[in-house]
Amino acid sequence: MDRKQTSPNELPLARRIGLPLLTLYGLGTMLGAGIYVLVGKVAASAGMLTPLAFIVAAIIAYFTALSYCELVARYPMSAGEACYVEHGFNRKKYGIIVGYLVIFTGIVSSATLINGFVGYLSYFIDLPRYMIIIFMLMLLGLVAAWGIAESLWLAAVFTLIEVFGLLLVIVVAGGALPSSIPWQQAFIPDNTLVWGGVLSGAFLAFYAFIGFEDMVNIAEEVKTPKQTMPRGIILALIIASLLYILVAFVAVFSLPQSELAASDAPLKDILVPHHPMAGPLISVISLFAILNGLLAQLIMASRVLYGMAFQGRAPAFLATVGKRTQTPIIATIITTAVVLIFSLWLPLVTLAKTTSFIILIIFALINLSLWRIQRREPEIEGHKKGGWPLIGTILCLFLISVQSYNLLIGAG
Repeated sequence: MDRKQTSPNELPLARRIGLPLLTLYGLGTMLGAGIYVLVGKVAASAGMLTPLAFIVAAIIAYFTALSYCELVARYPMSAGEACYVEHGFNRKKYGIIVGYLVIFTGIVSSATLINGFVGYLSYFIDLPRYMIIIFMLMLLGLVAAWGIAESLWLAAVFTLIEVFGLLLVIVVAGGALPSSIPWQQAFIPDNTLVWGGVLSGAFLAFYAFIGFEDMVNIAEEVKTPKQTMPRGIILALIIASLLYILVAFVAVFSLPQSELAASDAPLKDILVPHHPMAGPLISVISLFAILNGLLAQLIMASRVLYGMAFQGRAPAFLATVGKRTQTPIIATIITTAVVLIFSLWLPLVTLAKTTSFIILIIFALINLSLWRIQRREPEIEGHKKGGWPLIGTILCLFLISVQSYNLLIGAG
């Protein structure tokens, strides 16, 4: 299927992103706000084996990441998932459904993040919730529409701040741990019965890895995307995985399991005993983490909407590109407006598990799409045909099945 230009103007998106900026963007989309609040929730299921739960989640993400690397090299365009599934199954409606599912997850995640931002900001400033939401979304919407390089440089700064916060936990709290701690307890199960908790924890931990797939949706703004995109995806995933596993390891040995599981701000609780200023500092860093995740989601959702319009899967006016900014102006405005509506009028609870379900279904379809494409199309340079698409599909479906079983048992 050839890509057909349906944009109301002929302006392309600006290719201004190199490997360092792309890697920082991908890392920022994964770090987001998840790890800053998620470690305790994973510990509630996996206990001392929380680091192992993150390793399992990382392995599942890695196989799917390999599929994304090959697919983005074959089809380096916005609305990547919609394009991949349409090519894989030769059904345009499948691509449209997946594209809108991706946009939906971006919008819901953004609405959840901005409400989380309000909660953290109230620690410092007491302002009406609606005022904070409207102001911050308008500001970030303007940044997303301003220019892709400008947006990603701001996101890169936020990402470096987030990484600093995680390294602070690893160095300060990790350095205070005794050398004689039984580290094996964090990685080696002592019986098969605990695997249910590990897999349940891995399902939730998987939410912290969601984001690397967003990278493919800015492929049209990346320099030499066929080479740069796969490298950026793998680099971002490896760095995030190492940070998560180390933070999880420090967390389970720094706080009692019951306290860690009950904490809504586990990293703050880990650091507070070591320095009186640690609490406010990590709270400020958490604000930057949330803003970074929010900006990344706004960029992703608007690019998917633009890409679907450009490829004839959505109304053509959504593919309008600003002459000065060379960004999808209308798609960005609409995405920001819908997030604002969700944020102000819908009752929001944590949607990590719901988002994970949707993303795992999308990932399974992506892996299957590549498997079908590999069967009928030749290899491309730098990518050998292998069994990872089927492995990725099986792992995604397995994790969905385990969580569905746990939900049924819980309901019973």
